[in-house]
Amino acid sequence: MPERILDLSIIAVYLVAVTVFGARFGASQKTLKDYFLGGKTAPWWAIGLSIVAAETSTLTIIGTPALAFGGDLGFLQVVFGYLLARIVIALVFIPAYSRGEMFTAYELMQRRFGPGVRRFSASIFLVSRSLAEGVRVFAISIVVSVVLDTEPMASILIISILTLFYTFHGGMTAVIWTDVAQMVLYVTGALLSFWWILAEIPGGWDAVVAAAAVEQKFRVFHFGFEPTAAYFTETYAFWAGLLGGCFLTTATHGTDQLVVQRLLSARSVRESRLALLSSWFVILFQFTLFLTIGVMLWVYYEQAGLAAPNPLDRIYPRFIWDALPPVAAGIVIAAILAAAMSNISAALNSLASATMMDFAIPIFGERLGNESRRLALSRWATLGWGAVLISIAWAARQWGSVLEAGLAIGSVPLGALLGVFSLGIATERVGSRAAIVGMLAGLSAVLWVTFRTDVAWTWYVVIGALTTFASGLAASALLPKEGVDDPAGE
Repeated sequence: MPERILDLSIIAVYLVAVTVFGARFGASQKTLKDYFLGGKTAPWWAIGLSIVAAETSTLTIIGTPALAFGGDLGFLQVVFGYLLARIVIALVFIPAYSRGEMFTAYELMQRRFGPGVRRFSASIFLVSRSLAEGVRVFAISIVVSVVLDTEPMASILIISILTLFYTFHGGMTAVIWTDVAQMVLYVTGALLSFWWILAEIPGGWDAVVAAAAVEQKFRVFHFGFEPTAAYFTETYAFWAGLLGGCFLTTATHGTDQLVVQRLLSARSVRESRLALLSSWFVILFQFTLFLTIGVMLWVYYEQAGLAAPNPLDRIYPRFIWDALPPVAAGIVIAAILAAAMSNISAALNSLASATMMDFAIPIFGERLGNESRRLALSRWATLGWGAVLISIAWAARQWGSVLEAGLAIGSVPLGALLGVFSLGIATERVGSRAAIVGMLAGLSAVLWVTFRTDVAWTWYVVIGALTTFASGLAASALLPKEGVDDPAGE
C-alpha cells in the first residue's frame, strides 16, 4: 500500500489530533455537572451542530448514499418529519426539562411518576441505545477495512479505543467541541467527494439529471394511501416517512438521553430551542447531499457498466478509496471516521450519565463518596460502556443494511419512551403503575410487529407510542393513582 502512504498519513494525523484535542478538556472536569453537562457553558450554535453530529454517524454517511443508489430520495420524507418533531419538542418538552437542574431525561419521569418509572425508562434507554450504537460502531469497520484491509474486530478496536480515550477524560465538553470540529470535516469531505464524482461522469450534472430522470431517482414524495396491510410494509411511503420521522425524532430528541443531554447543557430555554430548531436546516442539507451522492454514484456505475459492491453499504467508501486522488481520499475517509467518533463519544457519555444519575447515585447515595469520587466512577462507567459497544459491534455483522438496522433497532423501544413521556406531560390522572402497564403494552406491541409482521420500521415508534399512551390511560381507569414525589417538578 505504498502508493496510499500520504492518505494513510492524513488519516493517522487526524485520529491523533482529534484524540488529543478532546482529551485536553479533561483538566476542566471537576464536577458531575462539568462532566455530563459541560458546565452549561457551550453556546447554542455549538450545541446545535453537536445535535446534528448526534444524528449523523457512519450509518448516515455510508448508508444514505446506498439507499439512493438502490432507490430514490424518498428518505427525505423522514427528514421532513424531523422538523415537525423539533417544533413539538421546543414547545412541549424543553419547558418541562427547564424546571430545575436535570442531568438526564429520566429525572422528569421521577418527578411525575416516581423512581420506578424513572428506572424503567432509563433501563430501556440503556439497552436500546447500546444496541443501536453497537451497529454504528460496526459500520466503522466497513470503512476501516476498506482502507486498511483489516479484519472487522481490528477495525472496531482502532476507532473505539481512540474515542474512548478522549471521552473518558473530557466528558460532555469534549463531546460538544469535537462534534463541531468533526461535523465541519465530514461535511467538507462530502462536498469534496460530490464534486469529484461529478467530474468523473461524462456530461456532468446534465447527464446525472437525464439518467436519473428515467428511473425517477430524484423522486422524494411517495404519495398515495391505500388502507391495506401492504401499505404499512412500504418503508418510505409518504405517511410512513412523515409520521415515522416525526414520532422517531420526538422520541430520540425528546426522551433519549443521547440528544436530551445536549439540550440540558444549554445555557437557557431559549438557547436550547435555538440549538434544536437550527439543527434541522443542517440536517436537511446534509441528507440531501448524501442522497444526491448516492444517485450520482448510480449514474457513474451505470455509465461505466460496473457491478455494484455487495453489500451496497460499501459503495461510497469503496469509490472514495479507489477513485479519489491522493490527499482527497485521505481527507474524505478521515471525514467519515470523524462522524463515527463524534457519535460514539456522545453515546458513551450519555450511557454513563444515565448509569450514574438514574441508578448508581439514587441507589447508593452517600456510599459513593464525594464529588471527586463520583466523577472517577463516571469515567469508569464510560469505559465499561465502551466494552459493551465493542461487543455488540462484533455481533452486528449479520444484521443487514447498517443504516436501516440501526434505525430499526433504535425504533423498537422508543415508542414506549415517547408514550410514557407524553402521559407524564399531557395527563394528571395516570399513576406510575398505569404508566408501567402502558410501557409494557407498547413494547409488546412493537416486538410483535417487528418479529411477526412485515410492517416497516418507520411505523414502529408510531405504534409503540400510541399503544403506550392508550394502554396507560385505560389502565389508569382501573388502577388507583399513587402519590408521586414531585408532580409539579418543583
